[in-house]
Amino acid sequence: MRIISGTLRGRDLGSVPKGVRPTTDRVRESLFSALGSVEGLTVLDLFAGTGALGFEAYSRGASKVVYVERSRAVARALKERIEKLGLSEDPGIELYVIDATKGITRLANRAELLFDLVFLDPPYAEADREAFLETLFAAGILSEGARVVVEGPTRHPVRPLSGMRIVDERRYGETLLTWLVSTRSKQDAEQE
Repeated sequence: MRIISGTLRGRDLGSVPKGVRPTTDRVRESLFSALGSVEGLTVLDLFAGTGALGFEAYSRGASKVVYVERSRAVARALKERIEKLGLSEDPGIELYVIDATKGITRLANRAELLFDLVFLDPPYAEADREAFLETLFAAGILSEGARVVVEGPTRHPVRPLSGMRIVDERRYGETLLTWLVSTRSKQDAEQE
């Protein structure tokens, strides 16, 4: 597994920790082609796993990437990747070893931090994907016009939820990428 483009292009991300289903190179390449420029964006990588999506964004010019990963073993492997890439002292990279819902809540307490792009790639067996999305969109941590990309199985597409709109879906074999945007204003989120 390697970084596809940008300043870290070609850098090896190492082996995949047991139990982690990484986004394939093909899907990552298509995803970033569809996203266009991520230059200067603040990115949240929930259920970070290997961190490949966040590393790809950072390599392509994102100004900050925050990883949230609940598994200590997977987070330890991610921390080693960060160190191997020489990013352990980089203020643009942060890692939270915490459950996604608690991570969103903790990030909501940092009023200065708003995310422009969120990758949400829960384990395919995760039953509460919609609950994570509702928590994310209600937390007030998304910038105006922020995009949320959800990766999941084609057999379980994201259903439209209150406060968010599906703007695109793309299928890659058994993988479905769904782009969402908030239909709430910041004022609506603050009043909830």
